[in-house]
Amino acid sequence: MDRVQTIVMAGGAGERLLPLTRGRSKAAVPFGGKYLIVDFTLSNCINSGIRQISVLTQHLSDSLHKHIQNGWGISGSRLGDYIYCVPAQQKVGTDWYRGTADAIRQNLDLIKGKAGDPVLILSGDHIYKMDYRQIVAYHKMKKADLTVSAVRVRVEETVGRLGVLEEDEDHRVVGFHEKPPQSETIAGAPEYVLGSMGVYVFRAGALREALQEPGDDFGKGVIPKAISRGRNIFAYDYEKENKIEDFVVEVKEGTRHKILVDRTHDSSYWKDIGSIDSYYEASMDLVSIDPPFNLYGEQWPLRAYERSLPPSKFIFEGKATDSMVSDGCIISGGTVWKSILSPGVIVERNTFIEESIIFDDVNIEPGARIKRTIIDTGVRIKSGVSIGYDLEADARKGCTISDKGIIVVPEGIVIGLD
Repeated sequence: MDRVQTIVMAGGAGERLLPLTRGRSKAAVPFGGKYLIVDFTLSNCINSGIRQISVLTQHLSDSLHKHIQNGWGISGSRLGDYIYCVPAQQKVGTDWYRGTADAIRQNLDLIKGKAGDPVLILSGDHIYKMDYRQIVAYHKMKKADLTVSAVRVRVEETVGRLGVLEEDEDHRVVGFHEKPPQSETIAGAPEYVLGSMGVYVFRAGALREALQEPGDDFGKGVIPKAISRGRNIFAYDYEKENKIEDFVVEVKEGTRHKILVDRTHDSSYWKDIGSIDSYYEASMDLVSIDPPFNLYGEQWPLRAYERSLPPSKFIFEGKATDSMVSDGCIISGGTVWKSILSPGVIVERNTFIEESIIFDDVNIEPGARIKRTIIDTGVRIKSGVSIGYDLEADARKGCTISDKGIIVVPEGIVIGLD
């Protein structure tokens, strides 16, 4: 596609994901075994032919910088390709980034080219697949100053979490409310509202003009002000317009025929995994029999930094069913069911793990039982420990308990018997 200047916002602290964000930014939280959350936005960019990307970072950004440097080295000075991490630098004052719009305002020097050129601004902490070529084409067709990608979201999921749009029959945005306590629902679908995905396409000149207005956030100030001034702002229907096709080809002996498996259903999947419960639910989506978000399609590959680890090994009748097991894991006589194991996890004999998410280099010793639990990096669970069966006991062990009863074991601790 034509050169599109792209900025990924990856500086969020992710306070509702604590303790997973105690030592990392939200964009750097592991997801799906071997990925970080930011990998999904960056994969969308590369798959869309976008290869000039600036990633704005701020809170606890060290691990994110290392991950992008080690796993996303596409920079080529002759070709003009790059993914650069741009840390907060107080370029225009003494404040760090005060919000999404302020982060762009402090980095307007990154916006090059003509006033009519498109500028793509993305959130680095959502899970979805999107062909950005399609929204840029829509933006140009509408001759828009700003295009906002929108998705239908249940009313209860938006309260205090997402920006909500109002549009007319031509999809022109006539209202924008950031994290409202109640919202205008979609005509004919009273259980849903039109939620902002944090995906924006600006005309470069319109972006510069909008950032001259007061306001530190796009949703709270800049976009509502632009609407009031009559700017040409349109909503892009993500579920209707975004199309990503993928097929699995199977060849059978003697018949030699193709089986085309349509994977377009996950091209409308979008999750803001901003809380422990939403993170857990999105993770469990991955291990369902027919996952609504598919990691295995060949037409839309998902990339990440990968450690040099040997294949996983199952010994002494160790087994994992309905699960995802990353490289370097050893399941030695334990049983894993409907769970996700990140690289380097060791599961010892007589251990039972169910509906759980285990981060890198966790050691689970013999006889442990783990249920509906997220275990952060480098944790050691000693022999005979049970987690997920007694919430009060888990809290005494130093675990965090979510609103829906998901247990989170903080990074690097050792949990033994009381």
